Amino acid sequence: MTETRSPADLAAMVSLVDFEAPGQANMAGPAVDYIAGGSWDEITLAENDEAWRRHRFVPRVLTDVRHVDVSGSFLGRRTALPIAMAPMAAQALAHPDGELEAMRACAVAGIPYCLSTSSSRTLEDVAAAAPDAERWFQLYLVGSLGYSRSLVERAEGAGYRALVFTVDLPVLGYRDRDRRSGFALPAMPHVDGAGPPDRMRYGGLEQQHELGLGWATVELVRSWTSMPVILKGILAPEDARLAAEFGVDGICVSNHGARQLDRSIATADALPAIVDAVDGRLEVWVDGGIRRGLDVLAAFALGATGVMVGRPLYWALAAAGSAGVERAVAILREEIELGLALLGAPDLAGVHRGLLA
Repeated sequence: MTETRSPADLAAMVSLVDFEAPGQANMAGPAVDYIAGGSWDEITLAENDEAWRRHRFVPRVLTDVRHVDVSGSFLGRRTALPIAMAPMAAQALAHPDGELEAMRACAVAGIPYCLSTSSSRTLEDVAAAAPDAERWFQLYLVGSLGYSRSLVERAEGAGYRALVFTVDLPVLGYRDRDRRSGFALPAMPHVDGAGPPDRMRYGGLEQQHELGLGWATVELVRSWTSMPVILKGILAPEDARLAAEFGVDGICVSNHGARQLDRSIATADALPAIVDAVDGRLEVWVDGGIRRGLDVLAAFALGATGVMVGRPLYWALAAAGSAGVERAVAILREEIELGLALLGAPDLAGVHRGLLA
């Protein structure tokens, strides 16, 4: 059960890493390893973090930063910050109200929330928790194409404003921690509704390759909805070019939190070539290893148009529910604001590669 933390307790948390230990303490051991872990030797897991920290800024001085604008934009809509909460499975492992708490916190913070297909709560229940919030639905193809289409149609009917189609999970990576602990995902209404209960460790999500996914599948998914479509899980510049040619609205540079193919390129390292490959034809978001507001600024300097934050907000949810997520976002906000001023940039439009060594 998530502990109630006082305002003083939350104020004492001054970095996203401060939520990790209390968040993990509130969760069962196997669930902690499921969220914290990567695949194989977890090389990419470490490099995702390290790659952002390798970048060095070259700040400008004597610029007017009396007023600093930290707002961002996703799909043409302004947000309070240039970040969104990444889709993450089974948030009831972190808090009894799981996705409901996370959605409410993102609504208060003014940032988009992306609901996973493998959520603990239905997409309708999550929408009702914050009806006016900016919310997106992340799609895995589960069960059948017909059933997957029904999820997309339900999401659009419930007021979700974008479809984030994850394309880097035809099968699941080899995850030592889960194999040792015996972890299996709990009930997931969208996945369980695909058909007879599947007793596999991840509810059958690891079998998407059986649908024969390809670029034609992207065209098919786009035909199901009028929502903007984002492809999540792009690392190769050629795949980014193809995404632009197939007319999607954006991509998310992602290696699935280092949970799929270990020794994959870190997202910070993949980002510049992908930005160059798409040449402004679509939005380029990035996730993986974002732990500081300075990481967000580095992402924008490398050409990103949006950043998704995952594990740190999960730990914040586990540590203190919606109040924890709100505090974590407030920390990022202050870090971004200070970082912009010290870079000599009054807003994110002023952050570019010339500010990197």
